Amino acid sequence: MDNTNAAILVADDDREITAGIARLLELEGYRVIKAYDGLQALEALTENKIQLIIMDVMMPKMDGLSATMRIRQEQNIPIIILSAKTEDTDKVLGLSMGADDYISKPYSPAELVARVRSQLRRYLHLGDVKSSQAVKDAVTVGGLTLNIGEKQLYLDGEPVRLTATEFKIMRLLMENAGRVYPAEEIYEKVWNEEAFAVENTVMVHIRRIREKIEINPKEPKYLKVVWGIGYKIEKL
Repeated sequence: MDNTNAAILVADDDREITAGIARLLELEGYRVIKAYDGLQALEALTENKIQLIIMDVMMPKMDGLSATMRIRQEQNIPIIILSAKTEDTDKVLGLSMGADDYISKPYSPAELVARVRSQLRRYLHLGDVKSSQAVKDAVTVGGLTLNIGEKQLYLDGEPVRLTATEFKIMRLLMENAGRVYPAEEIYEKVWNEEAFAVENTVMVHIRRIREKIEINPKEPKYLKVVWGIGYKIEKL
């Protein structure tokens, strides 16, 4: 699918902001569905095939973080949290709930479009590679198997639900098992953006992956931190 044909759900109780984002995205060729609270966003998801969500945090009936958690129970589509809050703890909270990215209001239109493109590219073309080398259909490390074609991670034969960002992180680390990646390098390779103060962003995604694949996340078997350096998948 061409990224510009993607359908994007914009959920914000401020109708002017929703309309402004919709106009911006429609000029880029995207199809936009609007919602004005968390419940409307969930309903829109059941009625439309959505490829990306831009979700405000503070909304009536159901806030954006609660809606994000509900969506993550069923779907892995990219979610960009939009909020007036700029504190780092709020950003980490949004990512912890399952969001893939975070933009603070007031936002730069160019930045918003760039992040939308980045998330769609990763989600719609997860299996693509830039090199001409053949890619193995699956990568196995111990009880973990990452099926590239299916875009699915298995743990001891059982499927593990990952977001698009989590899948990309696992693919990077599993295809290079044993190699330690600094948080900045993980961010640049996965987000396709220059890294700046990204330790918390990467750390939150690593923690979420650990909770899904480790029996005891505090004593991980697979996804390990090398203190002061970065993260790696242990060779087994």
